Amino acid sequence: MKIKSAEFIISNTKVEKCPDTKLPEYAFIGRSNVGKSSLINMLTDHKKLAMVSGRPGKTRLINHFLINQNWHLVDLPGYGYARVSKKEKQVFQKFITDYFKKRKQLVSAFVLIDIRHEAQNIDLEFMQWLGEQAIPFALVFTKADKLKPNAKTRNVEAYKEKLLETWESLPPYFITSSAKKEGQVEVLEYIDQINQQLNYNTIR
Repeated sequence: MKIKSAEFIISNTKVEKCPDTKLPEYAFIGRSNVGKSSLINMLTDHKKLAMVSGRPGKTRLINHFLINQNWHLVDLPGYGYARVSKKEKQVFQKFITDYFKKRKQLVSAFVLIDIRHEAQNIDLEFMQWLGEQAIPFALVFTKADKLKPNAKTRNVEAYKEKLLETWESLPPYFITSSAKKEGQVEVLEYIDQINQQLNYNTIR
């Protein structure tokens, strides 16, 4: 898939105010400081589409971006925020879960994982929750340029082994680097394949 256009549409905290269209949506979420904004900018070839900040937990709204006029990329607030109050976290959690439970246009979530770290309970618990809600998701390992090839492979394999302790099969996964555009083609092709299948089923 070639990104021909990418534009910001709306930010809000209520699912009811999300775009009133039938376009498929792909939601990106992860712990704070996982590199989500940089990944979104890399995938869309727009350096400033999503806000990049040195301060973790900057995204605090449901952000919709229209890609190629035919699907939405949704930038969601993370979990495990830095420097926000307990009350703020509860508010974020409420509209994050509302989005996943109520948004019918959601096709798949992309859960971002910092490839440098071993499996974190907060990530595993969130994936478990997605599974319980029957929400499809894929894993996106970020910051691959921070590791040497052997370490990168070793960490991903360890993560897969950890997941198989509780999951019967592994979700799709991608290894990415925003700095080197690694994984851009693979993630976009994955989305494109799903979109084509959706169109095929609609036509039928």
